[in-house]
Amino acid sequence: MNHPMHPTTNILAISGSLRQSSSNTTLMNAIINLAPDYLNFTTYTGLGDLPHFNPDLDTDQAPQSVQTLRTQLSQAHGVLICSPEYGNGVPGALKNALDWIVSSGEFVNKPTAVITASPSPLGGNYANASLLLTLQMINAQLSDTTTLTIPHITLKLSKEGIITDLTLKQNLQALLQSLHQSCHPSIN
Repeated sequence: MNHPMHPTTNILAISGSLRQSSSNTTLMNAIINLAPDYLNFTTYTGLGDLPHFNPDLDTDQAPQSVQTLRTQLSQAHGVLICSPEYGNGVPGALKNALDWIVSSGEFVNKPTAVITASPSPLGGNYANASLLLTLQMINAQLSDTTTLTIPHITLKLSKEGIITDLTLKQNLQALLQSLHQSCHPSIN
């Protein structure tokens, strides 16, 4: 149902993990289930299909998988990224996807939420900082209210995808509301 205070918002959800049983993919799906009905999510599933970034291939006739990513980004009002941290950094597949967007500009002024979650006590803070640097460089619209690191994710999220930590649930609801408002500044 569309309401003036809550226009429908299309969000592209991207997990930074290729792992089948990734806690970040589970978290992303839990967030989608937690979201109010005026947030319409499309889950990006082509991360593993993208070729390694090569500027020689970054032309008007870019590979089909790259064109699909760019189209899905263009059609979204906003983006939700949930990513693990690998070796104190951004997973290579996610960084590769962002590299394909540098020259095409689909992230320019695009409201973006960045969540890193880890079983460690640091919550993927190095990956989060690195993601923010890359997203700032490609002019994504970011804010403190749409950025979150989640330590000890395995203690806060069941394997079935249920958020078991009340504070985390409240923080995620606030993040979703902030992302929605960023996509529709006139309702703020």
